Amino acid sequence: MRINTLFLLVLLLVACGSDDDANEPLVSEPLAFTDGFETASGELTDLFPSDGSRWTNIQQVNPGTGDNIIELDNTFFTEGTSSLRIVSQPSDDILSKMDIEKSGFFAETGSTLTIEADFYIDGNGSLADLFLIDLECCSCWDPSVPNNQCPGIRLKMSGDDNFLSIERGKILGNTLQQTDSPFPLNEWVRVKWQMRLSPDDDGENVLSINGQEVINTTGKNQPNADEFRAELAANNIDFELQEPLGYERLQIGATANPTSSQVVLYIDNFKLLIE
Repeated sequence: MRINTLFLLVLLLVACGSDDDANEPLVSEPLAFTDGFETASGELTDLFPSDGSRWTNIQQVNPGTGDNIIELDNTFFTEGTSSLRIVSQPSDDILSKMDIEKSGFFAETGSTLTIEADFYIDGNGSLADLFLIDLECCSCWDPSVPNNQCPGIRLKMSGDDNFLSIERGKILGNTLQQTDSPFPLNEWVRVKWQMRLSPDDDGENVLSINGQEVINTTGKNQPNADEFRAELAANNIDFELQEPLGYERLQIGATANPTSSQVVLYIDNFKLLIE
């Protein structure tokens, strides 16, 4: 079932750009969440139970080039009986987005956070700057400053050869890039992203593709209060990062597709672990 036909569902789901989730209680507890995108009815809506035990929202931003699509696919998967299929149209003056969101957890500083998923991306060309996973901290934004930017870190494709890398621009850092292992297209690929969370240089960042480490380096992976205070002070804005500091929202799919091409991808066998 395609989300662009589910007008009622879109009305019920909270838009991902909102900072409403920042008002939810923070739960600083270990978490082991897995999902293979199976539903008893075969309906996409069953991924969103009212108790919040599975997925929370959908982010869909359609550019002028066409409507994006999200649906369950029962013909193409790595486990169970179905996968999540996403079609993201190329951007124009509107940035194209099509992804699924998980919130209601809290991964605080010092914890170890692991994200795993199987991806299959159709195509043969460059996917430079395509974002696949966003991890965000909306609750840490200063409520006295408008337009919550939900600082965080993201996985994106870098360069024309599709090198999956860790992008840190929203936490005022550079991209942790790798140029040894292009992302395989037209086949199932296992991605594992593991971090020990820190706003300082002692954070740990490990990214693996099909079991091979492509990034293993230290560096901040959370917003740093001093850096944000100084950055906004340069624009005459008083800003204080809120505590406790932690991530509470994850998006996976085509979280931003600034490419000039339609992106078709499948996701299966998702895991989120907080220790």
